[in-house]
Amino acid sequence: MALLSAMKMVLAGAPPSDTDRERTLLRRARTGDPAAFRWLFERHAAGVWRFLKDLLRDEAAADEATQETFVRAHARLGALRDEDRLGAWLLGIARHVYLESLRHRGLHVDMDDEAHGSQVEAVLPTPTPEDLLLDRELEGLLAGALGTLREDRRAALLLRIDHGLPYEEISAVMGWSLQKVKNEIHRARLQLREQLAAHVGGHS
Repeated sequence: MALLSAMKMVLAGAPPSDTDRERTLLRRARTGDPAAFRWLFERHAAGVWRFLKDLLRDEAAADEATQETFVRAHARLGALRDEDRLGAWLLGIARHVYLESLRHRGLHVDMDDEAHGSQVEAVLPTPTPEDLLLDRELEGLLAGALGTLREDRRAALLLRIDHGLPYEEISAVMGWSLQKVKNEIHRARLQLREQLAAHVGGHS
């Protein structure tokens, strides 16, 4: 499962990013340099694809949505204000592509419906959802549990634990207030813990 590998990299600490080179190539890409944009694509495409695959739960659909994301990004490079947040900006475009794909298929996403959210107040014992992501025996259970989260809540959680974005950048990607980001990610974690509680209890 790609998410597990990504989580190991996030928690272990990825090597420092070459931000200066990225800024330089981003500026070149804005002037129409195809080689520079290709470098940016190769650097960020895997993360964008993983995010879309976890949302769409379909690899072919993720391939198509990733291509569309970068087509739009290429056309809108001039709109990126903070060069240090290119990754978050791309994920924001990817989320819009995802939502549009649902609408094109006639699917409705209710962003405010709490019917599928559990009002869980008690926090279950460790391990946390992040710990569970690293346990290969729980891949199927985790995928199923993630699939039950409300669409926008799942996206916010993935941005946090899979892509390692700070709450401020998730706020920009999702178009939410900072407090709503924290609340939704907290609720998502509680839902995962509730659904995986039986398994956790059996392995403590």
